[in-house]
Amino acid sequence: MNFSGASLTAALFALCTALFWGTYGPLLQKGHQFMATDGRLRPFICVGVAYLLVAIIGPIVVMYTTGIDRGEGLFHHWTISGILWSTIAGAVGALGAFTLIMALGAGGPRSVAYVMPIVFGFAPMISTLTSMYFQKTFNQMSPFFAAGLILIVAGAITVLFTAPKPKPHGSQEGHSAKPAAVKEVAAQEKPAVTVGEREA
Repeated sequence: MNFSGASLTAALFALCTALFWGTYGPLLQKGHQFMATDGRLRPFICVGVAYLLVAIIGPIVVMYTTGIDRGEGLFHHWTISGILWSTIAGAVGALGAFTLIMALGAGGPRSVAYVMPIVFGFAPMISTLTSMYFQKTFNQMSPFFAAGLILIVAGAITVLFTAPKPKPHGSQEGHSAKPAAVKEVAAQEKPAVTVGEREA
């Protein structure tokens, strides 16, 4: 298989996307741990601020510094259909970030271990099926493609039920040993009873 410079560049950006999205959930969990609340909405607000900086200011800076997609200027080549579908895509992405935060909140600290694999296991499958719907290529689906979808579902279910669980704060041994130690200390501190005190 021959790789051109464009394909290698695309692969590099794809790996960067995998890096960013792969660390998104754990970093979001870490941010929630430092918040002085049990809710997940404050981290989501921070995500929105980051979207503002990266998704609005960033492209404008890149457009005018590198010339990529600059055309006749920022205020040209906008269309109603393009704005509509792009806004829908942005809303879907923001809703995905919101439901991800809710999933992490409902599952607790251990949820990162299985929520993220489920998300990134099913997301490529849904993305492929959606693209096939828009491109009307369902009739080109091969048995190998269907087998791959089944493997993705099986893998997500396996991850869900076999995700590592953190140890509880206090083990059964600790709970059973602590009362015994307390009893031993109490017995040592208890004053001895003489024969006269017993007869009295």
